[in-house]
Amino acid sequence: MAVSVEEALELIYQNTKRKSVQILPIEEALGYILACDVVAVHNLPPFDNSAMDGYAVKIGDSGQCVKTEHTIFAGDDSKEELIGAHAIKIMTGARIPKGCETIVPIEETSTCQEGVLLPNNLTLAKHIRFCGEDIRAGEKLLEKGEKLCAHRITLLASQGISHVQVYKKVRIALFASGNELRMHYENLESHQLYNTNTPTFYARAKELGCEVEFIGTASDTLEDIKRHIESALGCDLIITSGGISVGDADFTKEAFEAFAYENIFDKIEIKPGKPTSFGRIGGSFVLNLPGNPLAAALNFELFAQSIILALSGTKEKYLGAIETKMEKEYKIKKGRRTLIPGYFDGASFMACEKFAPGMVSPLAKSNGFIMVDEACETLACGASVKVIPTRFSFTRESRGDLVTR
Repeated sequence: MAVSVEEALELIYQNTKRKSVQILPIEEALGYILACDVVAVHNLPPFDNSAMDGYAVKIGDSGQCVKTEHTIFAGDDSKEELIGAHAIKIMTGARIPKGCETIVPIEETSTCQEGVLLPNNLTLAKHIRFCGEDIRAGEKLLEKGEKLCAHRITLLASQGISHVQVYKKVRIALFASGNELRMHYENLESHQLYNTNTPTFYARAKELGCEVEFIGTASDTLEDIKRHIESALGCDLIITSGGISVGDADFTKEAFEAFAYENIFDKIEIKPGKPTSFGRIGGSFVLNLPGNPLAAALNFELFAQSIILALSGTKEKYLGAIETKMEKEYKIKKGRRTLIPGYFDGASFMACEKFAPGMVSPLAKSNGFIMVDEACETLACGASVKVIPTRFSFTRESRGDLVTR
C-alpha cells in the first residue's frame, strides 16, 4: 500500500540514525557536522586593545597640545603608563596602556610644538576594543549538529582549537539496472540509452557532502543485481534507479529480498515517482528510485536528501521551502501530490513549461521545484507557492510544511 509523502518522510526520520564520530584537524573539517558542543576557553579580544592607529590619551586633555614620547606596536608587551598632558602613540591591535581613557585616530590630530594637538570634546573609551567583547570564556561557541563552514572554523581557530569531533560523512553506494543502459563512456547502439541517473546522483550526493561509491550498471537479471547489492553492502545508504516497477524484467525488489531486506515503505502517493521504496539490510539503508530521469532526480531531492540529512547528524535535518509567488498561471491535474520543476529568480517561481518523467533537460533549466497538493487544479498568477531548492541547501531544525495549496 502506498504511503503519503508526509508518512514517507516520517518513516525516514523514525528509522534513520546519525553516524558514528571521528576526530579531525580543523583544516580538514570543512563541511563536516559537529558531534559535540564547543565552549570558549579564551576571551576575545584577550585584552583591551586599540581599534585604530592613533594616540592613547586622557579625556581631560581635550583640545590640548600633549607630549608624545613612546609608541606601542601590536604584539608589544609594553608596561608604559599614561599620565596627563601626555599621549602614547599606539598601533591597531596593540594593548591599551594603563591610564588610557580613549583613543584618538592619527588623522584627527595635528602636530604642535610639544607633540600633537588633540581635538575638542573627546569621548570616553572611543576606538577601544574591550577584553571579551566578542567572545567570553565559558560561553557556548558552537553547538552539536552545526555544519562547519569557513566562519565557524574561524571561531575554532580563535580559541586555539586544533582538532574537533565530527560525525563521519555519509557513505553512499549507487547503481542502476537495465539492459538498455550504457554509461556515458561506452559506445551506444540504436536500441540503448545512456545512464544519466547514476552520474546525477553521484554529483548531487557529492554536493551534499557524502562519500560516494559507484558500483556500476546491472543488467536485468536477478543474479547480476544481487552481485551489485553485495558490492554495495557496508555503505550507509544504497541508492538504485530502475527495476522497481511491475514489468517482466523488474527484478530489483526481488534481489534485495534475498539479503534479508526489511521493507519500511513501498510506493508513495506522489507524481512522478510512485514506485519509490525505502528499506534496510542490516546497517545499510536502501532507497529504490524510479528509472525515469526526471522522476528519479526529483524524488532524490525529496527523499534521498532527507535520508542523508538524518544520517549526517546535522540539527538542521529537515528540508525547508522558500515562500514566493507564481510568475504565471499554471494548470494541474488534481488527484495526486505532484512535483513540478521550475526556476526561482528571487522574486517569483516559473514552472517549466514542458516536462515529463523521462526528460532530462528540465533538470538543467530548473533550480527548484514545488510540491502541489492533490486537491489543487490551478495555481493563479501571483499565487503563494513553496519552492524547495535544488541548487543550494535550505534546511531547518524543525519540520515545516512543504506543500503548495
